[in-house]
Amino acid sequence: MRRSCHVAAAGLAGCVLTAAAIVGLAAPGSARAASVVPVPGAAPANAADAGALIGPVPAARRLTVQVWLTPDLAGAAAFADSVAEPGSAAFHRYLSPNAYTARFGPSAASAAAVATWLAAAGLTQVRADSGRDYVSATGPVSTLESAFGVRINRYRVLGANGKPTVIESNDRAVNVPAALAPEVLGVTGLDSAPPVISAADSGPASRPPNAAAAPACSRYWAQRTVSVRPAYHGLARGSLPVCGYSAAQLRAAYGATTAATGKGQIVALTEEEAPSAMLQTLKDYAKSNRLPAPKAAKFRELQVASGGGSCGASSGPAARSDDFSDEEQMDSEAVYAMAPGAAQLMVVGSGCNEDQSLLDAALAVLTGDGARPRASIVSNSWQIPLGEVPARTVHAIDLRAAGEGVGMYFAAGDTPGLTVTDADPYTTAVGGTTLGIGAKDNRVFETGWSDDYASADNGTWDDEGVAEGSGGGTSGVWGQPGYQKGVVPAPMSRVRVGKRTVTDRAVPDIAADADVDSGMLTGYIGSGTDAHPGPYQTEANAGTSLATPLIAGLVADAQQGQRSAFGFINPLLYRLARTPALRDVLPVTAALPPQDRDAYEPAGGGASAGIDVFDAQQRAYTEQVTAKGYDTMTGVGTPNGAAFITGLRRAADCRR
Repeated sequence: MRRSCHVAAAGLAGCVLTAAAIVGLAAPGSARAASVVPVPGAAPANAADAGALIGPVPAARRLTVQVWLTPDLAGAAAFADSVAEPGSAAFHRYLSPNAYTARFGPSAASAAAVATWLAAAGLTQVRADSGRDYVSATGPVSTLESAFGVRINRYRVLGANGKPTVIESNDRAVNVPAALAPEVLGVTGLDSAPPVISAADSGPASRPPNAAAAPACSRYWAQRTVSVRPAYHGLARGSLPVCGYSAAQLRAAYGATTAATGKGQIVALTEEEAPSAMLQTLKDYAKSNRLPAPKAAKFRELQVASGGGSCGASSGPAARSDDFSDEEQMDSEAVYAMAPGAAQLMVVGSGCNEDQSLLDAALAVLTGDGARPRASIVSNSWQIPLGEVPARTVHAIDLRAAGEGVGMYFAAGDTPGLTVTDADPYTTAVGGTTLGIGAKDNRVFETGWSDDYASADNGTWDDEGVAEGSGGGTSGVWGQPGYQKGVVPAPMSRVRVGKRTVTDRAVPDIAADADVDSGMLTGYIGSGTDAHPGPYQTEANAGTSLATPLIAGLVADAQQGQRSAFGFINPLLYRLARTPALRDVLPVTAALPPQDRDAYEPAGGGASAGIDVFDAQQRAYTEQVTAKGYDTMTGVGTPNGAAFITGLRRAADCRR
């Protein structure tokens, strides 16, 4: 488990800021409000503006908050750029976690000052994490409201899947003492809005268990085609969706050769729940896919606790109600499919606040044992919506990762637009594609994942619009990073911010298969009914949750046998744009055979027939396009076989 540094308020009398100078805040509207300032980016995530107020959270409810501390962001960014840029004198000369903290992290005095204030405000269990990234504290809602100058209410809002849900949130921006404001980067833990898990939030991106046995699907693309009657927008023929690609099919399509196994590498997977019998599931997956059996020493789980407090009815993993149960299994199996020789570390965050839990899981990889991080590749198949946590909090984590030589791979999401996690310029954001793999395991076609769905209604088609697709777009927060200059077209890098047009960071960076019509056959073991694991079952699943670990596994293959970890890979990746290492993902045109332009779903089980039309260019809705060269659906493209592995290795070798 990650080490924590307990800070006692009684021993901090010699700190720059004492408890007497920064006692707790009064309630909103008091005469003392002039001594506090709002924390940038700490306003509620639209709950107070767009949500329906239900009522206050019980005053006695206990929550754990994290006050994120301000590191040397400018210095860390300059260092991250230098260690990631080929040809730089500092290229790949990474810092250990302890060395990074000492050089760029918040000072011990800053952590102590914040801890003193929190303790003086009446909060308990006050402690800093091992890297001094934050100070956490626990207390009842009433004490937290007084300390941060907010009210914490319950709101009814629309969730990411479009369904009404109840969340808890502060009603205004968090305030801290003015004297401490420079030390505080952000505050998390006051709300319960869950992060978005990118494996199809509402169901279309997963198919029923044991879909491989269903007659209404194909083993490879266009194995089974049907006539579309009546024709839909000129499409008179469609392919049945795949039953789920095997590891061999995906390995062949993306060029993971028999020698490319990821041997010697460690890939971390950050998750919000521990899967049931994961190692046994992986063994069953390997057996059914004719892969070498995983060794127990090559798979490890690490539980990371985010703090105490009792979770409310609407918050925390215990209250989560997912449409499918194999998210964590898909992450692990996708990495194993691409890199069966790599070790896996599944880091599971736990706590009442899921955002905090997942950020803690990522930090646990980076802080490691102090001497080294726990992995050099981190696959994160989740996103935090914009406004839910301060962008600078995620930025600080990504800078630490880059400085330590750890690549952070984040899913671009399964809905249009950006998130706080994929928009950061020190993240490698992974978008999605629709991928047709033929009878000979060849790529028949690959296009941007954006499906327009229509259902049959009494002999006519009812167009329901873009049902699912990859996230992406242009940030209005982060400027264009140097690695994107000359690669990202001007129309895709410019965005209006107020009255100005600025050139900003574009998302995603790279892409892989994410459409459930062309998804992966995922295996999972349920919990069973008698406290024993259930039988091994399969279903086709996808989302950018699939694309992200696929890319992470391929990077592990490329990193195999190299002198150092690739770390933050974007400067290398964009050097490969327009080279054979990457396949340029192009839009669907009329030149493509009809069966490669849509997937037909026959009627059955009480549901009417449906059709997914690929690469739906509805820019007014998605603000994204698939285009020649870089695009906001697939980035610079997808891995192009062995050339991708060779290209990365050569780009990372300064001697060439």
